Amino acid sequence: MKSIQILFCVFTLVWLSISCNPSENSSPNVLLIAIDDLRPELGCYGNKLIKSPNLDKLANEGRLFNNHFVQVPTCGASRYSMLTGRRPTKKIHLRNNAISETFANKPEMSIPETFVHQLKRNGYYTVSIGKISHHPDGIVYGYNDEAKGPKELPYSWNEIHSEVGSWGNGWKAFFAYANGKNRIDEKKQVLPYERADVEDNGLPDGLNADLAVRKLHELKEKDQPFLLAVGFYKPHMPWVAPEKYWDLYNRDSIQISPNPEPPSNINELSLNNCGEFNGYQLGKEKAGRGVRLSDDYAKQLRHGYYACVSYADAQVGKVLNELKRLKLDKNTMIIVWGDHGWHLGDQAQWGKHTLFERSLKSTLIIKIPGMRAPGFPSNGIVESIDIYPTIMEFCNIEYNYVLDGKSLLPMLEISEAHVKNVAYGYFRNGITMRNEHYRLTKYFREETPNIELYDHTEESLETSNNAMLKEEIVNRLLPLLEEGNTGLFND
Repeated sequence: MKSIQILFCVFTLVWLSISCNPSENSSPNVLLIAIDDLRPELGCYGNKLIKSPNLDKLANEGRLFNNHFVQVPTCGASRYSMLTGRRPTKKIHLRNNAISETFANKPEMSIPETFVHQLKRNGYYTVSIGKISHHPDGIVYGYNDEAKGPKELPYSWNEIHSEVGSWGNGWKAFFAYANGKNRIDEKKQVLPYERADVEDNGLPDGLNADLAVRKLHELKEKDQPFLLAVGFYKPHMPWVAPEKYWDLYNRDSIQISPNPEPPSNINELSLNNCGEFNGYQLGKEKAGRGVRLSDDYAKQLRHGYYACVSYADAQVGKVLNELKRLKLDKNTMIIVWGDHGWHLGDQAQWGKHTLFERSLKSTLIIKIPGMRAPGFPSNGIVESIDIYPTIMEFCNIEYNYVLDGKSLLPMLEISEAHVKNVAYGYFRNGITMRNEHYRLTKYFREETPNIELYDHTEESLETSNNAMLKEEIVNRLLPLLEEGNTGLFND
């Protein structure tokens, strides 16, 4: 009788182990959270003013990447590189319509269009909510057009969703103000910010977070692994957030940029004209190349950005908390990715669209089940194109085609493991290279100076182009920069 009781206890322990913990041979799920315009300015990145408790918690449980760089400092092109694992090789790959021009209305090829497509081919159920590629609905249409068109990624998704509420379609929801108002219908006659008298689900990101929570329940019941991708709009302009997130900040405590002037010794063509920012035409002041806004207005704008970061953080928290409540976190890789940075008055710039650090450096946090040494950040140089091979290796999915990225799995297992320690960025007519000490940028233009060198061992704000003073370093780094030349500007 005693032996039977012992066998029963052993059986019970084995059964509980199997039912409570995913098998090592089971395919893990993937939760990808993409956040638009999220520069690495969170509590976990050392900003003591920003309120980002949910992302900070994830960083403490996973791996924060202190030096993650995107390939292109604009939304659609950055997402193209992240989703395909490839650097830009054509001029179209530098534009927001990179994905739609490459894949929409095209036949399915042997090489998958994205890592999502590859997961789907290998038995994953794939769901998109919000903005993952470029178009918020996942279909291709213009800002002022009816929401009809071909799928932007015709072979990647089993389901594509976008909660548009009273705004009517994805683009209007993307440029939303409270109560159905949006920049498109208002013909840009709007302020760049709004303190909205609504609850979280009174704006599109709140609606999409609620949908993601419901979708997790459905995915839990499926008999196949899943990829759930959730794309939040904020803190992209307009800086619209519920009042409670504005109230988290005392404007008097908000500082202006520590480097509010353009770098010295550069050509003004290295700066952007802040056209996106000026598209909110009721703004109190206009920005431009080398135009510094007043300190009071800069603080007001930063207040709006910070409120939107906190609002987005709360929506991320809803999704992560539900993932944990459903015990799906035990077998799910979590990736939080910012599609590029943003100049908040840095170098007299308001926007992205430059090859400076502020445009190319963005948030990346990854958590995997059973992670060793969680909470220790990685200081190695990594790129968005590394996400694709990382997912493939972690999910044990093979591929027989070339990717430009390298798997970050070694850095997830040991925080200071280095994969390559160099990142490349591309925009308009320039290539930039960033290693652990320097940023070297080369512009393919007649206007000079067309070589810029920023020494990150001395200061990180890129206040002065030192190429002429440090020619020896430039000459040493130029071959490394050329390794990232994909032929994009050979014509």
